[in-house]
Formats: sequence, structure tokens, C-alpha cells
Amino acid sequence: MKSFILSRIAAIGYALRGWQYVLKTQRNAWIHSLIAALVVILGLWLKIGLHDWAILVLTIAVVFTAEFINTSIEAVVDLASPKKHPLAKVGKDVGAGAVLIAALAGVLIGLLILGPPLWAKITMLTTVP
Repeated sequence: MKSFILSRIAAIGYALRGWQYVLKTQRNAWIHSLIAALVVILGLWLKIGLHDWAILVLTIAVVFTAEFINTSIEAVVDLASPKKHPLAKVGKDVGAGAVLIAALAGVLIGLLILGPPLWAKITMLTTVP
């Protein structure tokens, strides 16, 4: 049992090092982080419901997961093919495309969830006599 617990602690350490690597090396991960923080702040300000929070948290997780997987694909491709190769480019481009799809879906989901209450709040704030 002790071995199992120690191996799980080590696994968490590896995952945190991977997370740290992505944040240190991937400019887009910082953009995702900034937008995620803004979404959380906006969600708190708008007092959205639990169901909406669940969808937003899952959406944020999907975008970060796509970014992390893309970063790992890029690292493995660079290791396997240090020289430029058309298939290496395809692998990297498809990984980047997956991040783009996740990010665009995230924007749409954010607008669908946060847009109406934000519009209502802005309207209320601007029509107060």
C-alpha cells in the first residue's frame, strides 16, 4: 500500500512538471489561462448557476487538454523527426487544429452561457435613472 501511495505522489509530481513545462514554453497556454481566469471572474460576477459552471469548467478543461496534448505531440514529433519532414508538419498542424477547434468551441460556449446574463447586467446598469 505504501508503494502504491508513493507511486501516486510521484505521478502527480510528473503531471505538475508537465503542466509547468506547458506554461513555460507555450505562449497560447498563457492566453488560455488569461481567458479562463476572465471567464471565472465574469461567472462569479454574474452569479451563474451550477449547471453553467459545470459546462464552463469542462470547456476550460477541454481547451487545456487539447493544448497539453498538442504540446506533447510537438515534442514527440521533434524527437522522432529532428529534420523537417512533410508528415511531421502534418502531425503538428493537426494537433494545432485540435486546439483551435477546442478554443473556438470554448468561445461559443462562453458566449452562450455568459452572453445573456452579461447583456442583462449591462442593460440594467445602463438604464438605471
